[in-house]
Amino acid sequence: MSRWLLVSWVANAVTLGITGLILSGVTFHHSVGALFASAAVFGVLNTFLKPILKLLTLPFAVITLGLVWFFVSLLMLWLTDLIVPKFSIHGFGTYVLATVIVWVVNIVVDAILSPRRSRRSKAA
Repeated sequence: MSRWLLVSWVANAVTLGITGLILSGVTFHHSVGALFASAAVFGVLNTFLKPILKLLTLPFAVITLGLVWFFVSLLMLWLTDLIVPKFSIHGFGTYVLATVIVWVVNIVVDAILSPRRSRRSKAA
């Protein structure tokens, strides 16, 4: 369990770091501590709050064909920005692009980590 949390935290840090490198509107104010703090907060929000919001917005997801869940993900970035003092995202367009980048990088990270998880579960 603790190993999974560490991997998740590092994956979030890599994801947010890549997003900050790609978009000039995403900044950590030259602070590695802010990067790791934002990764921790982002991970906690995605683990606990996001599933609740996805459940609450399920009727809207049906109507919008899942588009509302994109904005739930965007909300997780916005809340991370509010909670972590040295993490900043400037402008709605940057939030949209950052959400897309986080989504794409998470797909890549999941693809890299998934084979390891499936091999271990087969061996057990």
